[in-house]
Amino acid sequence: MENFDFRIPTEVLFGKGQIEHLADAMRPYGDTVLLCYGGGSIRKNGVYDDIQRVLKGFTIVELSGIEPNPRISTVIRGRDLCRKNQVKIVLAAGGGSVLDCAKMVADCAVNDADPWEMVMNPALIHRALPVFTVLTLAATGSEMNNTAVISWPEKKLKKGCKSPYHYPVLSICDPSYTFSVSRRQTAAGSADIMSHIMENYFSRVEDAVIADELAEGLLRTVIQELPKALGDPHNYSARANLMWAGTLGISQITSAGKKGSWSCHPISHELSAFYDVNHGESLAIITPHWMRRILTPATVTRFDRFAEKVWNIQEEDPMKEAEMGIDALQAFFASCGLPSTLREIGIPDDSLAESMTDEAIRMKGFDSAFVNLSREDILGIIRDSL
Repeated sequence: MENFDFRIPTEVLFGKGQIEHLADAMRPYGDTVLLCYGGGSIRKNGVYDDIQRVLKGFTIVELSGIEPNPRISTVIRGRDLCRKNQVKIVLAAGGGSVLDCAKMVADCAVNDADPWEMVMNPALIHRALPVFTVLTLAATGSEMNNTAVISWPEKKLKKGCKSPYHYPVLSICDPSYTFSVSRRQTAAGSADIMSHIMENYFSRVEDAVIADELAEGLLRTVIQELPKALGDPHNYSARANLMWAGTLGISQITSAGKKGSWSCHPISHELSAFYDVNHGESLAIITPHWMRRILTPATVTRFDRFAEKVWNIQEEDPMKEAEMGIDALQAFFASCGLPSTLREIGIPDDSLAESMTDEAIRMKGFDSAFVNLSREDILGIIRDSL
């Protein structure tokens, strides 16, 4: 088990009606707010009206139209709004994309460095406006982590930026705000949750027992609760468990005592950078192919545990048991309506596979991952996923 520094400064108010506490929490920081949101769903599900009601007396400036893969141009637009209106607080209402964009806006509003340079080099971030969030989608865990993922589509770039300034001050997590989330986004968000957990679970560190047990419990929770939410979108219990699983799944509790880089997310980021595809769907597609490519006698023990502890599979032959666990994951994704090939989400062929592979290696590197992926490995995963 590796040394670690555990620090999660974000306060989470979880449950129905917690938005009533938002104004009191924000008031010490100022009364001019940049409200960040996406395509307008918060106007349809009541969140927008709730925010306007509880923040009566605040001056609210709006940054709307944040993309599913938030763009650096939108970050710059938000920065300019903050500076023009002397904004003191950034409030994000939406899913992970909105939250990520808001974090970078909060950085750029008060730092002089070039916005994309800050994405690439978080050491340039010396301070930030306080960020508050109202979560409307269970997926990324951005409501309680220090990461913002930003795209520059004109240059086909997508990068995660980690900074201690990215932790929200407070996040409102009301599961009822996810009742209106579509089946597609509910399933894709849950695939993202599972991927976050599995990226840490499949690690070279074998004795981080607490992290592993927590990860397995969270994975079983998603497997149990996602079909319920798909069957009844207003099932509060299912939505609540998915939301909290998403928050915890990428928090430090599933990585404490471990080390190493991730494998599937860097590949998925390039698929999004080049084709602007749905992040969760791309993860559901490539993850089983990544697993099959790295399954060897050297890694079979971890995959056996995954099969036994997560899927309750019992098979005497270790390699067969591991394969059954991978098959179970892929079948679960399919049963939830998630696509199984990249062609289904708009990637027609492998014409850009080499460019995406090279960019994934340049941006991230895989030498400290569970299995060090070669260029040929990454190309193979993309091609197998078509």
